[in-house]
Amino acid sequence: MKKIIAVDGPAGAGKSTVSKIVAAKLGYTYIDTGAMYRAVALKSSQTCEDLIMIIDKINIELDDKAQVFLDGVNVTKEIRTPEISKLASDVSKFGFVRKRLTELQRQMAERGAVIMDGRDIGTQVLPNADLKIFLTASLDERARRRFEELKAKGQSVDFDAIKTEIALRDKQDSEREIAPLKQAEDAILIDSTNLQVEEVVEKILTLCSTD
Repeated sequence: MKKIIAVDGPAGAGKSTVSKIVAAKLGYTYIDTGAMYRAVALKSSQTCEDLIMIIDKINIELDDKAQVFLDGVNVTKEIRTPEISKLASDVSKFGFVRKRLTELQRQMAERGAVIMDGRDIGTQVLPNADLKIFLTASLDERARRRFEELKAKGQSVDFDAIKTEIALRDKQDSEREIAPLKQAEDAILIDSTNLQVEEVVEKILTLCSTD
């Protein structure tokens, strides 16, 4: 059984949804690294201080229900807006931000029995993970998923705007100088465009049990 699982992929591919379910079925700890960058982005938007001066003071915690706490405050909803999504991509370009969060993420993974998702888990954060998955889907499908997710939360959203935002996020993530989004050489590609969540989960569970 694989003890450390890395799941990478672009925005809207379903990484968080799938990873949460897999973690629950295996009794593993789920670590949403994207939420950690979003929390840093939210903090950056709330202060006039230079981010480099506060990054080491920021306290980010994730509980077993995938709730995110920033300096002791539950910000699970606040970090899921399109504005924070874009800002998260911006702050992730800074080497000092990535260095600090990578340290925290590796500490979380040290105990094993974890599934961690993000953009650079298999390539940078956990290069020795037991199993690496690169989960993707078409741009239209990813935009549709994000549109439905935000609409269900009562947010006023525009599909074309979301599609444009995700395409921009893809470009920023894949072209950034530090730890760009890319599939690790030993990662297994899963295209979820025409798959149900349950089908993706079963694929990963099967891979987890394979020696």
